[in-house]
Amino acid sequence: MTPRTYTDPSVLAGIAAGASWADPQMDPTRIDWTTRRAAAAIPFPLVDGRPVNPYAPTGIRYGRNLLGHWGEQQCADAIVTATTPGGWRWLVLIERADGHGWALPGGYVDPGESALAAAVRELAEETGLAVDPADPWVTTLPTRYVPDPRASDEAWMVTTPIRFDVGVYAGALPDVTGSDDARRAVWVPAVDYGCVVRHLADAYGGEVFAAHRDLLADVLGGA
Repeated sequence: MTPRTYTDPSVLAGIAAGASWADPQMDPTRIDWTTRRAAAAIPFPLVDGRPVNPYAPTGIRYGRNLLGHWGEQQCADAIVTATTPGGWRWLVLIERADGHGWALPGGYVDPGESALAAAVRELAEETGLAVDPADPWVTTLPTRYVPDPRASDEAWMVTTPIRFDVGVYAGALPDVTGSDDARRAVWVPAVDYGCVVRHLADAYGGEVFAAHRDLLADVLGGA
């Protein structure tokens, strides 16, 4: 069987428009992989000068699928939880504007930016919720690979989850409003992961973004 090659037209359009998220280089063998591999959060091999997803195969052997970069892209995701006085835990989720479901607020870590700073920035951009990274209830979790459905064997995502657990929150939960890449933002009941899944299905006819399912199940329990 011939290995599948695919790069989505949206990536080519991003390159043509000079978008920051799209590598303009069409031939990955021309990239300085020494620098990129040294900065990688999860080591990955090269085969014939081309990057290989350490969790391949994805079904697309060559090309970038729906992702703009070659190789690893580091992201950060904000896991914001609060518990009401009655003992219910709640979680902030956004509905992605690209139709990939409900996800944690998050996005790319910019060059020179820390994962914590990126999570705080993306949270504010996508939900309007401002948090102080110096608060004692902020926890940086281990960086992990995410099974993003937009990935290929040559372009993939890893994320550093940042936990913002404010504990018991008296009064109404802070307002959140979807903006930027988020169609909307809401607090959802999150006693465990199953609770989140059921609520999204019942209230919105939605589901959790595939890349965040394992992450949320690990953090919330009750997969």
